[in-house]
Amino acid sequence: MSENTQSIRGILPVVHMPYLEDLRIDFDALRREVEYLFDCGAQGLCLALVSDTLRLTAQERMEMPARLVEFAQGRGPVIISVGAESTIQARAFARAAEDGGAGALMAIPPLSQGLAEAQLAEYFEELLEEVSLPIIIQDASSYVGAAMSLSFQAELFRKQGDRILFKPEATPLGPCISALRDLTGGKAKIFEGSGGVLLIDSYRRGVAGTIPGVEVLDGLVALWNACVAGDWDRAYEVYLPICAIATLQMQGGLDGYIVTERHLLHRQGLFPNQIHRGPLSFQLDDETRREIDRLYDRMQAVLRR
Repeated sequence: MSENTQSIRGILPVVHMPYLEDLRIDFDALRREVEYLFDCGAQGLCLALVSDTLRLTAQERMEMPARLVEFAQGRGPVIISVGAESTIQARAFARAAEDGGAGALMAIPPLSQGLAEAQLAEYFEELLEEVSLPIIIQDASSYVGAAMSLSFQAELFRKQGDRILFKPEATPLGPCISALRDLTGGKAKIFEGSGGVLLIDSYRRGVAGTIPGVEVLDGLVALWNACVAGDWDRAYEVYLPICAIATLQMQGGLDGYIVTERHLLHRQGLFPNQIHRGPLSFQLDDETRREIDRLYDRMQAVLRR
């Protein structure tokens, strides 16, 4: 297993993107967020869909890898999502990621069209040719895009070996994880990204790590550590409020996660505001916001025990 692949494990949160009043990226707040996630016990970090990658300019996406690597200061791998609507775009983002010092890529297929497996294979193979980094194949079809068959994903692993890792998010997640594990002979590294909802079930199925948000990261670190220690009473105690928060987020799809995460990061003092780049398909109403705050307070009370 390559050195890059070995370092990709454990808790790898996806950073959220803070903005200034004029909608430029707030890099001071982003740096604080990176400090916070390593202080919480993360093993690395990701730039991915809930980082607002679909709302970043091409120039911002090209510059972001070097910035995040600078902020990480060698404390863990930086994983950059490079998925795009054309192969030439994805290759450019991949090249910028490797040149900027990223430890791995993550890639979803193009979202605007359903592709045949031969076209998908060509898309991923061109990314693999562009760089020497490992690639996490992300099937985000539970909230964006179309699903990729498990046999197709397993064939990528058969051809490319440990340069291919997986983040399956198609439903049902647990059976998909188990099937992908079995199709790759238990050799592939598989990560879950359910925001905590399916973390315990996924851990029991053998995932190598979790790719959550930052908004309840202290709780997710405690949950992951309890799973590793086999302390299931503690794991379920921490899990319940996290699961309840994520359930509220899920009803808004991708933007449901994004707006909730900004709300909680603002509440924690990591973000100075809750400015979004619109348009958004979901907004928190006052009642949902109050319920999220109540659940967050419950989670903090559990963590203090």
